[in-house]
Amino acid sequence: MAKLFLLRHLKSQWNKENRFSGWVDMPVSKEGAEFAKEIASSLANEKFDVIYSSALVRNIQTVIKVLKNLGEKYPIFLHLDGGKMQKWGSFEIPDGSADYYPVFTTEKLNERSYGRLQGLDKQEMIKKYGEERVHLWRRGYDSNPPGGESLKDVCKRAIPFYKKYVEKDLKGGKNVLLVASHNSLRAIVKYIENVPDEKIIDLELPFGALRKYEFDGKSYSHLK
Repeated sequence: MAKLFLLRHLKSQWNKENRFSGWVDMPVSKEGAEFAKEIASSLANEKFDVIYSSALVRNIQTVIKVLKNLGEKYPIFLHLDGGKMQKWGSFEIPDGSADYYPVFTTEKLNERSYGRLQGLDKQEMIKKYGEERVHLWRRGYDSNPPGGESLKDVCKRAIPFYKKYVEKDLKGGKNVLLVASHNSLRAIVKYIENVPDEKIIDLELPFGALRKYEFDGKSYSHLK
């Protein structure tokens, strides 16, 4: 059976500063980068054939730093934009190379947009709007932060992409590593594990969290 590995990116600088990041491109923090070794050790005995990543730099850096610690292959990045691969001239990644991993990046796997909250301190927003409302904006299913996306909105872009590309690879017997942000991963876990709308608020994935699944072509089994 094919295996799926879902990995949340390493802690970014704004994560460290407790700010809403959303679509803002912030690099991985020094503290986050050091955790890459631990993730690599969790993947050391695993095999994966292809990698998908959010287009945000904190996710791309996570891919690079984890693969560097694995020390086997290097990544070659290609961008999937709106479901169509952007080719570099006539270049295409051949299958079966022992030297590198193909890494397909896409905005479809980006973090939810936090709209007008982006860049602002989370604790200050709790003082302004109240803890319950901010928690709903961050973890609820259909609550939109001001000018931003709900998890329902993220599901509408992330899940169709996942079905079209990632699940297709899994059905073809490929092992897949998917690196993304918290809410795009929560959307995918919601789909994989069939989490009800009202229960998704309880799902938390820490920075660097790694979830493993087996896929038999029809259903997923969560691996410890």
